[in-house]
Amino acid sequence: MNYTISKMTLAMALALNLAACGGGGDSGDGGGGVVPIVDCQIEHSTLACYQGNEAVAADCGLITYQVMVESFVDGDTNIGYGTGYGDSHHEGDLQGVIDSLDYIKGLGVNAIWLTPIFQSTAISGQDDWTDRLDATGYFASDYFKIDTNFGDMAKAKELVDAAHAKGLYVFFDGVFGHHKSNVAASPNGLTPQGGDNPVDYPGSLAFYKEVATYWINELKIDGWRLDQAYQVPAAQWTELREAVEAASASVTYTDAQGKTVNPLGYMVGEIWKGQNDIATQGYCSDESPALHSNFDFPMRYSVVQTFAVEESGAGGRPATTLNSGYMSHLSYPAHAMPNLMLGNHDLVRFGDLLQRGDIANPVDAEYWERHKGAFSFMAAYSGPITLYYGEEIGDELPGFADNESPCDATLGRCDDHVARTSAKVEGVTGITLSSKQTELKAYVADLMAMRTANPALFNGERTHIYSDNDIYIDHKSAKDNNVLYLINISDSNVTHELTGLSIGSDGDLTDLLTGDVHKIAGGIYTLTLAPFEAQFLNIESPLADGPQSPTGDAIVGNGFMASCTNPNSSESAPLTSDMFIRGTYDGGAGFDATPTSRQFSYKGQNTYQVVVNEASTTSYGFKFAASDWSVEFAVAGSAPVILATEQGLAPAVGPGTESSIAIPEVGDYVFSFSVNDDGSANKMMVSKCAD
Repeated sequence: MNYTISKMTLAMALALNLAACGGGGDSGDGGGGVVPIVDCQIEHSTLACYQGNEAVAADCGLITYQVMVESFVDGDTNIGYGTGYGDSHHEGDLQGVIDSLDYIKGLGVNAIWLTPIFQSTAISGQDDWTDRLDATGYFASDYFKIDTNFGDMAKAKELVDAAHAKGLYVFFDGVFGHHKSNVAASPNGLTPQGGDNPVDYPGSLAFYKEVATYWINELKIDGWRLDQAYQVPAAQWTELREAVEAASASVTYTDAQGKTVNPLGYMVGEIWKGQNDIATQGYCSDESPALHSNFDFPMRYSVVQTFAVEESGAGGRPATTLNSGYMSHLSYPAHAMPNLMLGNHDLVRFGDLLQRGDIANPVDAEYWERHKGAFSFMAAYSGPITLYYGEEIGDELPGFADNESPCDATLGRCDDHVARTSAKVEGVTGITLSSKQTELKAYVADLMAMRTANPALFNGERTHIYSDNDIYIDHKSAKDNNVLYLINISDSNVTHELTGLSIGSDGDLTDLLTGDVHKIAGGIYTLTLAPFEAQFLNIESPLADGPQSPTGDAIVGNGFMASCTNPNSSESAPLTSDMFIRGTYDGGAGFDATPTSRQFSYKGQNTYQVVVNEASTTSYGFKFAASDWSVEFAVAGSAPVILATEQGLAPAVGPGTESSIAIPEVGDYVFSFSVNDDGSANKMMVSKCAD
């Protein structure tokens, strides 16, 4: 099958299954079959990186730099593929990564992730597309050898040792669910079982256990990024995790401080879906935990839709969308450590998304300001984060904005290839950075150093203080470290007043980046933020009780739309189609679902309602839509739901136009929407039913 077609078809098929995200599909370089989901009986509770637990601080504090090896740096001109997807030189190798370690470390990161570097031997007679696929490494032929186009075992050991000496963890990329049918046996004579894509489990478990532990024992790598992790059943991830942890506990290396340490044993999965699928396929239960981390695709889409647009072009979301992204974490069990990224090798670079949305170009100051804003949010994120090479300098593909159709991978003009550009590494590749690139890189380094020095940001309790259309404010705390994070997502100055009580402070606030001091006056702080400016304010005199909200967030509304007992009306309804809540809630079938338990009834006054029992704290994406999609509504602007509040309703046609909702308490909720006499959208509300 043509690789590009299969990949894009998969992306389109999953587009409506990504909660509150509006685009995407499972990545990895291969397509793949579906593994049945088991019931993990997930209990939702406070996540690992919200608890200030020092036992997981290293994982929560990870700042990983992703390197796509074949597209990165050509350090050895005698080797290299010379072909591949995207417009890079495709001559990258391990020596190029070694040459770049000082640059990478200088960004303030503490880990590197290498895309697959295992031997990928061509099958006789394979076509050019498959040659290009081999260069990515995502269809290995020998999981126990280093690809000769990248280097050899000695060079891989040199890289890992050099990275460790500089204080960098090293993660390999594991493809444990598919291959190309020419896989060599392991040292113990094992091979994957069943099909090629996906393989069969549990038959393949012993082989991949050997893969996962071999590289920890041989090179002392610190863990794995796991491609298309949904292809491996959660029960087998539990066993693979146990094997990785045991192997990591059995070997040691000397770190940058001269201490003898064990490899970290970290595992992060790629499940390019909504939070409920990530929960069941990637995390499972606290009693039988699958993976430590999974990439936070729901939050990623919230971030790019707020600061730019996502790949579908959906964007312009209010600052409240950032809190909605955090609410997706309600779907996960306590051991979960979602890992946030802006992009990767299968997504469009943030700079290109700014241009796709006709927001800003590299010649515009706003292009760089929006980059800084997005990076600031990552720095304040609760849990591990991952940067993709080139993001730190605002890299983009000149002349690319809209995905060309038909897609020409040879020119790098495809959404899932466009980010695979040749690396621009200052001091290594001969590149001279512009003043704006230099400024952004320095800002990223400052952010990451600040994040590392303030565990409240990555491993502390998060309290959402306030958000509206323009401004977003969080309080982060871990022991005696208390930080207030503010971001203005608008292109105008914003001044906001906060009471000392609301943020848990009665003294100075000191900006961790600039040193500026903000004084309290009459119990009030008056804070002004420039366009896209972020502030990280250290709370010098925290109140013992922390931040206090005088009223709290109401979830029970008032009026006709908040009533859970309105009788059905015998009047003619203004809409001729039956309407449903369609979305990624637990127990549904994604946006394909039209369950009677979420079917609206007409209540009169041009209003439709349905009372839904929400059995767990959760979050999901949704639309109010007919079974044939002839009518589609969501919150105006595709904004998240604000409980107990009337909000505007608008047509929501196609991916990227759905809204999201967070359910903070179990119980019955009434979903209501009204239309005008002509059937056009009017307003909506979601309210918890009064006890």
